[in-house]
Amino acid sequence: MSYFLGMEIHQDRQRIFICQRKYANEILNKFGMENCEPVSTPLALNEKFIKEDEADKVDGSVYISLVGCLLYLTATRPEIMYAVNLLSRFIQSPSELHFKAAKRVLRYVKGSNELRF
Repeated sequence: MSYFLGMEIHQDRQRIFICQRKYANEILNKFGMENCEPVSTPLALNEKFIKEDEADKVDGSVYISLVGCLLYLTATRPEIMYAVNLLSRFIQSPSELHFKAAKRVLRYVKGSNELRF
C-alpha cells in the first residue's frame, strides 16, 4: 500500500484500487461526526433543494469547508458526486436544510467507507 495526494493506492498484478478511507475519517472527525449513525444513501428521497430567503442561515465558512472536503472526496467516491454537486449550488447562502443534507452525505460516507474503486 502506498499514498499519493492523500489517496491510498493498492496494486496487485491485475488491478489498482484507490480509496480515501483515511481522509474520510479525517473529515468525519473535523466536523464532529465520527460517531454518527450511518445511512444507506447520500441524499434523502425526494428532497427539494431551493434557495429560500427566509430559511435559517448557517455559518457559510463551515458549509464551504464541508462541501470542499466532500468535493475532494469525489475523486474516489463517484457515487456522492451528484449530491455534492447539488450542495455546491448553495455555497453563496446555505441554509440549515443544506447543511443537514451535507451532513447526511458524511453519514453515508461513514457507512460506506470500505468501498474501493
